[in-house]
Amino acid sequence: MTMTTLAPLMTSDMADWQNPADLFEQLDAEFEFLVDMAATFNNSMCAEYYGPDRSWPLQRDSLQVPWPEEACWVNPPYGRGIGQWVRKAVEEIRRPGGPSVIVMLVPARTDTQWWQVAQAAAEIRYLVGRLTFQGAPSAAPFPSALLVFRRQFPGPYRWTTR
Repeated sequence: MTMTTLAPLMTSDMADWQNPADLFEQLDAEFEFLVDMAATFNNSMCAEYYGPDRSWPLQRDSLQVPWPEEACWVNPPYGRGIGQWVRKAVEEIRRPGGPSVIVMLVPARTDTQWWQVAQAAAEIRYLVGRLTFQGAPSAAPFPSALLVFRRQFPGPYRWTTR
């Protein structure tokens, strides 16, 4: 296949697909999330949420405010801005009074600068297979990983199956 043929698979007009429910439920059982840090009214996985959508009343831009002390779920908008979400997670996990844990669902883009930042600060769980986000017509054209930011780095990377 040529790059022209692959181009439609590597982009999307929608950056805020809702998380796969089964994956979120499994992680929620482990971490007990109280807040979704990169959500909109239409795709939040938790009752309390922050996100970039300022059109909804009382919406808080999570890149501009301190994150709460609770366990935070983050499925950031995929695209060129994902690095700012990773940097924010690193800042927040190191901030006194910051979150106890941050779990971030990201595309496994090991060749990017933001990935290099993430691997130095988080436990990485590579997901086996391709995720199908809620409402998406097919599985994602890329592998995914979970970045688990903790106040103290837990040790070696871990492979995770769904």
